[in-house]
Amino acid sequence: MDCTSRPASKVKAGVRRIALVGNPNVGKSAVFGLLTGKYVTVSNYPGTTVEVTQGNCALNGRSCVIIDTPGANSLTPMSEDEKVTRDIVFHERPEMVAQVADAKNPRRALVISSQLAELDVPFVLVLNMADEASSRGIKTNTKALSDLLGIPVVSTVATQRKGLDRLIHALAQPGFSGFRISYDSQIEAAVSKVESLLGAVGPGKRGIAMMLLAGDESLNLWLHANVSEHAIHEIELVRRKLQDRYQDPLSYVINLQRLRCLDDVLNGIVTTDETAHGRRLSAARAPVFHPIFAMMIIAGAIYGLWEISNVDPLFAVLALPVLVLLLYLFGQWGAHPVYGGPMMLAVLYLTWLFVGKFGAGTMVDWLENGLFGHYLNPWATKAVALIPVPFVRDLLVGEYGIITMALTYAVAIVLPIVGAFFVTFGALEDSGYLPRLAIMVNRIFKVMGLNGKAVLPMILGLGCDTMATLTCRILETKRDRVIVTLLLALGVPCSAQLGVILGILGPMPFAATGIWIGVVVGIIFIVGYLASKVMPGTGSDFILEVPPVRWPQMSNILVKTAARVEWYLREAVPLFVLGTLLLFTLERLGMMSVIIKVAAPVVQGFLGLPGKTTEAFVIGFLRRDYGVAGLYALVQAGKLTNVQVVVSLVTITLFVPCIANFFVVVKERGVGTAIAMSAFIFPFAFLIGGLLNLALHALGIRL
Repeated sequence: MDCTSRPASKVKAGVRRIALVGNPNVGKSAVFGLLTGKYVTVSNYPGTTVEVTQGNCALNGRSCVIIDTPGANSLTPMSEDEKVTRDIVFHERPEMVAQVADAKNPRRALVISSQLAELDVPFVLVLNMADEASSRGIKTNTKALSDLLGIPVVSTVATQRKGLDRLIHALAQPGFSGFRISYDSQIEAAVSKVESLLGAVGPGKRGIAMMLLAGDESLNLWLHANVSEHAIHEIELVRRKLQDRYQDPLSYVINLQRLRCLDDVLNGIVTTDETAHGRRLSAARAPVFHPIFAMMIIAGAIYGLWEISNVDPLFAVLALPVLVLLLYLFGQWGAHPVYGGPMMLAVLYLTWLFVGKFGAGTMVDWLENGLFGHYLNPWATKAVALIPVPFVRDLLVGEYGIITMALTYAVAIVLPIVGAFFVTFGALEDSGYLPRLAIMVNRIFKVMGLNGKAVLPMILGLGCDTMATLTCRILETKRDRVIVTLLLALGVPCSAQLGVILGILGPMPFAATGIWIGVVVGIIFIVGYLASKVMPGTGSDFILEVPPVRWPQMSNILVKTAARVEWYLREAVPLFVLGTLLLFTLERLGMMSVIIKVAAPVVQGFLGLPGKTTEAFVIGFLRRDYGVAGLYALVQAGKLTNVQVVVSLVTITLFVPCIANFFVVVKERGVGTAIAMSAFIFPFAFLIGGLLNLALHALGIRL
């Protein structure tokens, strides 16, 4: 199997396209890695913010493009991810679909199998994680299932490369499944009628009919482009008449009958050894160590890391192996009502230690002060000095230069932070802990009209809000994504900013830290609650499969990290260049000094801060920690009282994060949404800061 790197858009005619389809958490990424190696491309599916990963390889002597689609529970989409998967299968018609399934839950997998069969799509069924199924006493007669479906069925353990040869052989034998679900007579009659109304639209008319009867509105554009208006009207009449015959929604009725049929199919094909299953459950429920003893181990490891990282931040790198060991040994406690809380705090601390201290500290110092500070920037300055035009010199290496600011920020400051973050997130992802974390905080996030999945971007924001905004894609609805994006931009400090803030608050009374945390967290919940009431639409259901705890595979983590870093360099770095050019233009036109002068009355009057702090807010929009660093310098110079420190920190925390995050919001949510958020956040941050200033003075609090 020979693998090369080439974007899908450049694939030559005749190259075979294979789509990987499957439920979430079934190991599609691991199978994808086996087939393609590390050379992949990641891009958004056209017209969406959903990422699709693609890689090229040669299978059986033929060039192939492997497409890793988003996880889906059904091809009748209920989310943007499922719609993208359905569109790739239905509209793009790959030559072959490899459906990756969890061997422990073939019933759930066969829902998609039956839909692929109805759409007349050639596919292979891959029962992955066969080792976990075997340990639970679950056995599937793959030959009987293959005979029933009429397509190849293979068992694999992708993380151990088991079954790879069988999979490659099966992919060389595309086959169409003749398997069909038998619905009741009324539904079958309606399906036949809709099929006749669809006319000559190509293969898969039964599958299209089923989706239309289930009320799939995402097919409207395709329907109007391929079917006459009269036929569309008749199809809607058929659907309404059929709906009148049932009390429940048609989508529910169809799915219920589908599952009943699949249960009959699996009877005898899938068997469970109850004795082995019981032993496995007992082992899973039993903690590796006694809870008290385990917590002592965790506390000891964390304390040790704290001590040595204070002596030398380089040792913060040890937080990653400690985190991986913690996830593997105690991951089953992740959603426990008693032990889940301490487990969550330990995971969050180790994540912050590796990303915030090693990534944002040691690695940034090596690159910013070492490589760029001592070598690249001085060399570039000397080279550019040969250019006779001052304007060009300033554009490249000036205060707002493309090399000295844009590339230095993008590569020397942000890249090491997000790189460390990608590695950590990959470990959390592969271990199976993230769903458990979402369960822990689901009840809290319900207050804001969200569900537990929203905690993932919020926590990632403590590393970098720019990247956390991108992870909002995991949320099912546009409403949820917009609300979480707003909360990230409003009140979640990145690791770099948080480090400087804690450095300022450290010598102050604890009450100062308590007020800062209380105000910021309170504002996040209040704004989230009000936004959930104002935003149109409803929140998504909290339906989340909890996978078993696994040992994270370093090869898989590195492949994912490499793909994400490639994306960052390709798409995010240009945003830094664009932002720097904007600041360069403002400075050249004299607008920077005007902005500082206009904002000074608000800062000095309403916030009660020295005029010098205005510069910190302006620079804070460029980069958050630079703004807080300006406040830190004022504190060190004794120019801010304790009350002014708290007011300024609350204000700058609630300020728009940075120009890079603004452009990412533009990219993800659109120009209108980004401008609307900024128009709300800028004055709101000053309003809260001003009210806090008035309240502290009215109450006589001096800290």
